[in-house]
Amino acid sequence: MNTIKFNKKQAKTIAHRGLSGLEKENTCAAFVAAGNRESYYGIETDVHRTADGQFVVFHDDNTARVGVDSLVIENTSFETLRKLRLTDIDGQRGRNDLGIPTLAEYISICKKYEKQCILELKNQFRAADVYKVVAAIDKLGYLDHVTFISFQLKNLVYLRRRYPNQPAQYLLDNWDDGSLDVLKKYNLGLDIRYTSLTKEIVDQVHAAGLEVNCWTVNTREDGEALADMGVDYITTNILE
Repeated sequence: MNTIKFNKKQAKTIAHRGLSGLEKENTCAAFVAAGNRESYYGIETDVHRTADGQFVVFHDDNTARVGVDSLVIENTSFETLRKLRLTDIDGQRGRNDLGIPTLAEYISICKKYEKQCILELKNQFRAADVYKVVAAIDKLGYLDHVTFISFQLKNLVYLRRRYPNQPAQYLLDNWDDGSLDVLKKYNLGLDIRYTSLTKEIVDQVHAAGLEVNCWTVNTREDGEALADMGVDYITTNILE
């Protein structure tokens, strides 16, 4: 599969789960593939807490879809998860480099290639774990280049208590009458399913001094339409 070029205007592209249109999602291979392309401003991934309190990057709650073996991330030890080999994009196992990365590995790749980290706090975190994630990134010297995102508003509220100016975006499937008030109350950008986005919404969020991201956009036509709306970021598996 080839990446798709589009006229992005001012919109910055974010590689969804790494360059997952070319490499297995949320693996170091996918992160490096995105890092090697100047067209990507940032690399998005998802962070989970393991049963023994470590942090790994993975999308699903369960490993079965991409790893064959069925392991619940939050109920499984770090050591067990690290031994799991994931399937390649053809659905077959065989590559020893396709494992579950640590949070530190993801951050280090983004740092090496000077990419913005777009880090989703998956599920509902305890406040203490939000702060542990932030502290781990700060220790690696890259907190200034991280945007936190989450569907779980509480995660972002916890973040705001200690880090009022850290870039953060609220993930939404749909926009409703109260969405803008929430964004303004907690100083959060918008990260919304692209099919729910309109020019009016973009203008409302921008008028509040906040940014607009959208997911997951994989055709040139959709990318150019969203760029025409004035979105700040486009999250994609394959567009450049």
